[in-house]
Amino acid sequence: MSNQEVQLSEKQNEPAETVELTREGLYFTPAVDIYETPNELVVLADMPGVRVEDLDIDLKDDTLSIIGKVPDPEQAECFLLNEYRTGSYFRSFRLTDAVDQGRISAALADGVLKLKLPKAAKAVPRKIPISGG
Repeated sequence: MSNQEVQLSEKQNEPAETVELTREGLYFTPAVDIYETPNELVVLADMPGVRVEDLDIDLKDDTLSIIGKVPDPEQAECFLLNEYRTGSYFRSFRLTDAVDQGRISAALADGVLKLKLPKAAKAVPRKIPISGG
């Protein structure tokens, strides 16, 4: 099984600091790491400030979308210096049929979203038994 068959293809290929302009408010593209095990693909997305109740993960037409809303920060009366920008997050991926879409799971801890994308049975590597003649 080649990695090509189970890879996620990015629907949106933008750096993490890019602002998403099609939604109201400020949206960033979260940085992700994707790695593969024999049985699944794992996506780690950096989403600091997002709470579980403000996270939406949708799967529609083989497209997995991640939307994390960050509450507005408390505004100081008058900023003397303001270098830290806050906003929400959006990223989407197209899934191949090598992913078992019915068993996808997600967890959010310490600002990192962990998505587990189990491989479909046909995509899991296996040994073929050999019988003697």
